[in-house]
Amino acid sequence: MASLMLPSPSSCSTSSSSSPFSRRSFSRGFINSEARIPASANNIRCEISKSLNGKPCVPIIKDGMLSNFMEAGRMNHAVMNGKLKIFSGTANSALSQEIASYMGLDLGMIQIKRFADGEIYVQLQESVRGCDVYLVQPTSPPANENLMELLVTIDACRRASAKNITAVIPYFGYARADRKTQGRESIAAKLVANLITEAGADRVLACDLHSGQSMGYFDIPVDHVYCQPVILDYLASKSICSNDLVVVSPDVGGVARARAFAKKLSDAPLAIVDKRRHGHNVAEVMNLIGDVKGKVAVMLDDMIDTAGTISKGAALLHEEGAREVYACCTHGVFSPPAIERLSSGLFQEVIVTNTIPLKEQHYFPQLTVLSVANLLGETIWRVHDDTSVSSIFT
Repeated sequence: MASLMLPSPSSCSTSSSSSPFSRRSFSRGFINSEARIPASANNIRCEISKSLNGKPCVPIIKDGMLSNFMEAGRMNHAVMNGKLKIFSGTANSALSQEIASYMGLDLGMIQIKRFADGEIYVQLQESVRGCDVYLVQPTSPPANENLMELLVTIDACRRASAKNITAVIPYFGYARADRKTQGRESIAAKLVANLITEAGADRVLACDLHSGQSMGYFDIPVDHVYCQPVILDYLASKSICSNDLVVVSPDVGGVARARAFAKKLSDAPLAIVDKRRHGHNVAEVMNLIGDVKGKVAVMLDDMIDTAGTISKGAALLHEEGAREVYACCTHGVFSPPAIERLSSGLFQEVIVTNTIPLKEQHYFPQLTVLSVANLLGETIWRVHDDTSVSSIFT
């Protein structure tokens, strides 16, 4: 498994005032280039722009460059033969456009509108008969609106005689309702999986599900896309002494995720925050397992909702002597009062991806947003070409 090799302690500065991170080469070399255009000015890269006036550092797609972990060009249009089409819902149209740009395609023409009573109307503006259709629509807040839009769009594609329909769901809402923790509770994740299947989807492509068991709720194939390579690629743009780094899981449930991440960061040590939850969106930090004194702590989670768990964990890390704390997650839900907690000075940087679109009121100086467009675009190609998806992450 590929790993991110950090500088040895002898080559690092121990000054706590300087940034703990510098650009490192991080190439995975996993792309099958036979059906792709050779590296040229048509290739693209997600670069990280500078923070300005409190707005987050947002990846900018530029021609001529490609993300370090994704060395591939755009697919030749001739290979397509017009049988692959990408449509975007209204939940995250910017990400959909980035995916289409990476793939060298245009988004399909679609009309989505809402009637005065709130009902959703969807009409495809071009033929999809016999085509492999990919619908990009996260079920992010407002979850119910975006979920219903996805279901209606799937139904429209099915009734238009699409050959295969893949629901590309960068953020799968209701994923946390994946089991019964008390009596008389619903398992909403299973219900949503049934709705998507019955609407007519043939496959689901989802990013960093809250728990892997959610894949088993679908009666159709599920491709689970791990966004760790995107975050690792960004961390590779900074330098850190291996002896100064510790990866922290904000709760016991995220230990497996944090351990896999730590292994790719030069097999960094692992620490665990032990918490006791007394209610939904309410967490109380109890104690820390592991040593963080004088270290740069990287907290990793699949999502940040109200930021109660991760902010209380960061406060504990500072109390235990951590030099700096970085927060990394795939999904930035940012329900109130997340912004106040994240911008309170506990974090050196908060790193999220663009699986969920962020509004301007969610911006704060420590925020960095990374794009998963190239990763999703490459995954779509591999699904369409019937080639391995898991090899992307090995």
